[in-house]
Amino acid sequence: MSQDSAAVPDAARKLAARRRREIVAVLLFSGGPIFESSIPLSVFGIDRQDAGVPRYRLLVCAGEDAPLRTTGGLELSAPYGLEAISRAGTVVVPAWRSITQAPPPAALDALRRAHEEGARIVGLCTGAFVLAAAGLLDGRPATTHWMYAPTLAKRYPSVHVDPRELFVDDGDVLTSAGTAAGIDLCLHIVRTDHGADAANALARRLVVPPRRTASDLGHQRYLDRSLPEEIGADPLAEVVAWALEHLHEQFDVETLAARAYMSRRTFDRRFRSLTGSAPLQWLITQRVLQAQRLLETSDYSVDEVAGRCGFRSPVALRGHFRRQLGASPAAYRAAYRARRPQNGAPEPALRPERAERPERERAALGAGAGFSAAALAGHGLAEAAEAAKPQSDAYAPRLPETAVGRAAGRPVLPGQRERPVG
Repeated sequence: MSQDSAAVPDAARKLAARRRREIVAVLLFSGGPIFESSIPLSVFGIDRQDAGVPRYRLLVCAGEDAPLRTTGGLELSAPYGLEAISRAGTVVVPAWRSITQAPPPAALDALRRAHEEGARIVGLCTGAFVLAAAGLLDGRPATTHWMYAPTLAKRYPSVHVDPRELFVDDGDVLTSAGTAAGIDLCLHIVRTDHGADAANALARRLVVPPRRTASDLGHQRYLDRSLPEEIGADPLAEVVAWALEHLHEQFDVETLAARAYMSRRTFDRRFRSLTGSAPLQWLITQRVLQAQRLLETSDYSVDEVAGRCGFRSPVALRGHFRRQLGASPAAYRAAYRARRPQNGAPEPALRPERAERPERERAALGAGAGFSAAALAGHGLAEAAEAAKPQSDAYAPRLPETAVGRAAGRPVLPGQRERPVG
């Protein structure tokens, strides 16, 4: 379930006198996708007072020098520059053009100043990378498009990345998952500011559900079985779909490359360019995710789970599972069952530092664990150098301290290990 701002009232800073919460600055960059960019413009930039929706004042700001090119080669001309952000009590970064590029320093400085003066900072989809680059997500929970969550976690290890959420509200800093989840977060902002009636009225005008959650959507199934948009029409889409349907079988990346009629090197390069993830990392992460589901929903023993997820041995499962989730499969199952809601009562949304968050629908495509050459050899893979580098598992769900032997207090991110356990 998405985190609710009511659970984190102490996170908000005092708003500077010259800033007003209903003034919304939307920060646009060249190369940003037009759909994500248009979401806050549609929500906060149109007067719908006749429908019972309170009015916001919208300031569309250029985050860098013009022209701002977007999807399809369109050029945008923003009426304001970065200086207009100084008046906004809400600043939205709807997207960032490339997760491999650093945002402009001037834009990052403007975001930091706005945050220091109490403004609410919002990152939609890949906009979370801009907030992270500004240091605004350090030590905070956050989300982004599931496909880029591993990259965000690896690049900014102090950020608690959770790709299972539609959006995360941490008081004065909010982030959303990919594409349409930006609508969910913007509706949440309206609900926070003006109540459920206003948000529901706006949802009716936009013809969208007034309030969605990951569990309502079957978010786990959606994320695990969907393919990145970039490969939807690519031959690799069929190979990835096959892999997801056959995780119970023992196969490696060489098998996937052969199914794609590519050499291993070409397949690795093509897979990385389209998904941002190494195929080996992605494959092992999918096996761990499948193990999570079976541990949560079945009574299979750990040995049986290992076999049903394509691991060559229970030892391999335990090592990779502990690396990604910070606990053994048995401890994870026990902790998950201990936290399940009783009698169907919903669990409240809590900040990670106050209590462990509910472990519900598991979903995250991508990779978040490093593997030693020995571990990779167990999967029959020759080229292990890149995948053997330690990867951050900061976006993995954290378990109660009693389950993993950590000290009380704010959860500690699972440490990077140079070799798998077992």
